[in-house]
Parts: sequence; structure tokens; C-alpha cells
Amino acid sequence: MRVAIAGAGAVGRSIAAELLENGHEVLLVDIDPRAIKIDSVPRAEWLLADACEIASLDEAGLNNCHVVVASTGDDKVNLVVSLLAKTEYGVPRVVARINHPNNEWLFNESWGVDVAVSTPRLLSALVEEAVSVGDLVRLMTFRQGQANLVELTLADDAPVVGQRAGSVPWPVDSALVAILREGRVLVPSDDDPLEAGDELLFVATQEVEQELAHLLSQH
Repeated sequence: MRVAIAGAGAVGRSIAAELLENGHEVLLVDIDPRAIKIDSVPRAEWLLADACEIASLDEAGLNNCHVVVASTGDDKVNLVVSLLAKTEYGVPRVVARINHPNNEWLFNESWGVDVAVSTPRLLSALVEEAVSVGDLVRLMTFRQGQANLVELTLADDAPVVGQRAGSVPWPVDSALVAILREGRVLVPSDDDPLEAGDELLFVATQEVEQELAHLLSQH
């Protein structure tokens, strides 16, 4: 894929390095000359420009990008970049970084955002996940807030322990997408038994999260 990243700070450069390692083409765009640290990610393309301006995005060739990542430390900039990427260039996938939780409600389809990643929310979710067994933890929101990635670690006395994944009456609008067990990632099949200590990852709508939590942790 060809990926354009607006914001060449520590976050943008880290994303770029990871994507390059996975074989993708990456362009980093930043308005601040101090952020243009070519030696830090030498295999990336670099552009000193304002990602909020059409002329800059034309120069960046956004019409040829499969993904745009708005990763600056300014939520206003990330929203403008997302909107332009989606409406002016039809970029198939737009990922935006949320810096301040109070702005989270803005990062949706109206602003061209396909996936919003809130660093504060993700960090707090990971803290909760580390200390919570039997509690549903929301890790990430997808697609204009219509679905979330949620996690639950099965307690020893969880009612579904010992049942096969295919026999559990999962709520409508939820899907078990992975089981993390003893350092392995398992793609669940209907015949896989659920074990105490399993970390279950679901994609689910917010409306069914409470029903899902009740199913997995009721006593």
C-alpha cells in the first residue's frame, strides 16, 4: 500500500518505520522543518508542507494513496486532513489520532474518519485490561463509532468456560474474532473450547456490550 502520514513527530515516524518494515510505501508530511528528520526514517519519502492545504496534498499525491494517517498533535489539523483526504481525494481508509478525549465525538464519518485512535482512551483501556478479569474493556472504536474492539479475560468461574465457541449464544451484532491463550493468537472455530484465562477479542456494537459482558461474566 501507499500510505501518507500527516505529522512527522515521534508518533508519525514510529508508524512510518513499522509500515516500511512491512513492505509499504510511506510519505511523511509536516509543516515544521524541525520535524523533517530524514535520517530517522531514511526509506520514507518526506515532504515539508502544510497538510491542511490542497496544493500540498496535490504535491503529496493523495489521489494515489490507499491510506492516510492524520497523526499530528493538533486535533484540528487531524480533522481537516481527514476531511480533505476523504472528500477531495477519495482515500479509501482514513485513520486519525485523537489527542484530547473531549474531541472524540468529532472524529466520525462527517469529518471523513474511518478509524479514530484515542491515545488516552487506549492507554487507560490497556491499564484496565491489565488489572481486570471478567470485565469488558473497550480498546478501540471503528467506523464512525458503529463498532468497537472489546476485550474480556475469562475468570475461572465464567459461565462459558468449557463450552465450545460455536455453542455460545453470542449477541447479534457481535463477533468473536480472536482468542489469546498462553502467548498464542487463535482464530476461533466453532469447535474451540473456551478456557479460564482466555482473552477474548470481539468486534461489537456499543448497544450489545452490556449483554456480552453479562453473558461472559454472570455467576
